[in-house]
Amino acid sequence: MNSEKMDFVNLSDKEWAERLKPEEYRVLRQHGTERPYTGQYDQHWEAGTYVCKGCGADLFTSNTKFDAGCGWPSFYEGIDKSKITEVADKSFGMTRIEVRCANCGGHLGHVFNDGPKPTGMRYCINSVSLGFVKK
Repeated sequence: MNSEKMDFVNLSDKEWAERLKPEEYRVLRQHGTERPYTGQYDQHWEAGTYVCKGCGADLFTSNTKFDAGCGWPSFYEGIDKSKITEVADKSFGMTRIEVRCANCGGHLGHVFNDGPKPTGMRYCINSVSLGFVKK
């Protein structure tokens, strides 16, 4: 799949529902969250690149992954700031920063400022929002 040639922003909900599995659609397109400690990448430590499950865009590398103990894959930074957008999220009576794929707008998770050095950030990402390309 060549994500640069496809206009993911203009896919309809029906097209997304056909393209994604039901749980992927619920999380990526409806801003859901998978249950903690259930995702395939929470304790995944192979070398490689984590990509957006919706469009295949490169998002995170295994070099920046760490075990935050929160039940979701955590990274201290993305591959490139232009690959991820951050949006204020005031749902459920909380104020958080939602993380989305800049290419397709898919919901990835949230970012918090309680991560390790060198950035101090913790990108808390749903496994179901990710694919993995082994190095």
